[in-house]
Amino acid sequence: MDQQLITGYAPAPVSARMENHGSSMLKVAMQSGQDLYARTGSMVAYEGFVQYEPNPPAVRQMASQWLTGEGAPLMKCTGDGLLYLADYGADVVCVNLNGDSLSVNGTNLLAFDAHLQWGVERVKGIAKFAGQGLFNVGISGTGWVALTSRGTPIVVDCGRGEDETYVDPDALVAWSTNLKVKGKRSFKASSLIGRGSGEAYQLGFSGQGFVVVQPSEDSTDRLRARG
Repeated sequence: MDQQLITGYAPAPVSARMENHGSSMLKVAMQSGQDLYARTGSMVAYEGFVQYEPNPPAVRQMASQWLTGEGAPLMKCTGDGLLYLADYGADVVCVNLNGDSLSVNGTNLLAFDAHLQWGVERVKGIAKFAGQGLFNVGISGTGWVALTSRGTPIVVDCGRGEDETYVDPDALVAWSTNLKVKGKRSFKASSLIGRGSGEAYQLGFSGQGFVVVQPSEDSTDRLRARG
């Protein structure tokens, strides 16, 4: 085999606990005592000795909330080596929390360090706009989180200006939980040509923090997660 044909695809030297291999794959440096929670079925390859425990006790305690919230089944990963994760070709974003808190759409959660604090939570103050409210996974502490996005996302720094940032909830991936959140009604341009009622709502963010937005407004995954 011509080694030059595969050189560009070989794994790069490890430089962080979590990092991208290309845009659609996550590489995790696994070590004993540094366990990981990952989306069930997301493992595509590994090197070394890595074990998997589906539906571990910590996740079973959240079972009733996963049923009503926007979540995804998780597996616990332990061992030493390199672990590669992916989610059907979705873009992967690595976030290194440093005592921060993040609110993540459960369908966009790929993996996170097991020592982080986490739980399913209702996003406050928007139920009257969303009809049935919005559930997210809250993650806080110091460690790594990997998110997925349907397409290359944009990360908006809400603290750069005085204007609020408005996002379609179906395009939201995650946001800093210290941001102020409010709902806003508007009308979609589609109402001019008779597609649906035309009524829509957005979430407005303000304060110090960031919002991760994917280039998609497909609500199929959210509706499926809500059941």
